Amino acid sequence: MITKQDKNQVRKKRHARVRSKITGTAERPRLNVFRSNKHLYAQLIDDTAGVTLVSASTMEKDFDGKGNVESAIAIGESIAKRATEKNIKSVVFDRGGYLYHGRVKALAEAARENGLEF
Repeated sequence: MITKQDKNQVRKKRHARVRSKITGTAERPRLNVFRSNKHLYAQLIDDTAGVTLVSASTMEKDFDGKGNVESAIAIGESIAKRATEKNIKSVVFDRGGYLYHGRVKALAEAARENGLEF
């Protein structure tokens, strides 16, 4: 039987493997996604400067505070709107070692529909 801790170790290993190949620049930042048990976080990161350009999460007052699919769609829309305000149109998607399913997929598709290209 696989425990939750083992699943997270497998995810971290997968994430490290992907991160060795993906980097974000100022012109094309990395859209990083992190899921916790309660919340969902998204950031646009410039890895060359080591700076977070834009962020959004369910911890903000605008959101209901739940990490469900509806909140993921709202986070995707929010991160896309904030990125377009800073003239960022193209990003590299970093799913954080998570499977492209459920909340991660909903966030990515909402960001795409609101103007981000990846």
